[in-house]
Amino acid sequence: MNKSHTPAIEILDLHKTYRDAKKETLHGINLTIPQGQFIGILGPNGAGKTSTINCIIGVTSPTEGTVKVLGKDVVVDYREARVNVGVSPQEFTIDTFQTVDEILDFQAGFFGIIGKKMEKRREEMLEVFDLKAHRDKKFQFLSGGLKRRVTLAKAMMHNPSVLILDEPTAGVDVETRQALWRFLRKVHNEGNTIVLTSHYLEEIEALCERVAIIKDGNIIMDDTMTNITKDKKLEDVYLELVGHTQ
Repeated sequence: MNKSHTPAIEILDLHKTYRDAKKETLHGINLTIPQGQFIGILGPNGAGKTSTINCIIGVTSPTEGTVKVLGKDVVVDYREARVNVGVSPQEFTIDTFQTVDEILDFQAGFFGIIGKKMEKRREEMLEVFDLKAHRDKKFQFLSGGLKRRVTLAKAMMHNPSVLILDEPTAGVDVETRQALWRFLRKVHNEGNTIVLTSHYLEEIEALCERVAIIKDGNIIMDDTMTNITKDKKLEDVYLELVGHTQ
């Protein structure tokens, strides 16, 4: 299969039922994301966004169906699939007692990046996210905006082709949000695939070229931003389909 035509992410008939749940969370999700696309995933709390993402990154396994990252099955070929993905979760999952440098070095080592290569990549990420002045500070003492920047830098340390961002600008000020938007546009322009979930509809509208809306474990809309916002704002379309704001 020609790599240029291999989807960044391919989800086929994805079902998910958790052991303690009495009904399915996902009811046959189908979603193909080409390489280099910037897609936003919207939906109310409990719609299935996080379950879908967790299946992509291998945190949980599909009950039925398949998920592939650059042609690699996330269950059968877990290591090959996972190395292509960088994840910035909504909740901070970082050791709060580590310094910024230690966090980035540990992430690099997890993916087999060591020595001079690790040092070079760490310096690049510190520069990109304006973190050099904070490199020796422990994560627990950083502001909310700085924590978000460290989380994104960590996600990018192994230079993944696919970046998955779950509420990446939650709780940050306007200036920091705009700075993160500029970085994400740069990453996208360099050819990376980005999957973004956000409660800020204006963020999705400003950044994404495609939108998928999930409700009750089903995709109820999947279209380009141009088509969706041709006659209405994204917020109006979302309210018509879902019935309330996120």
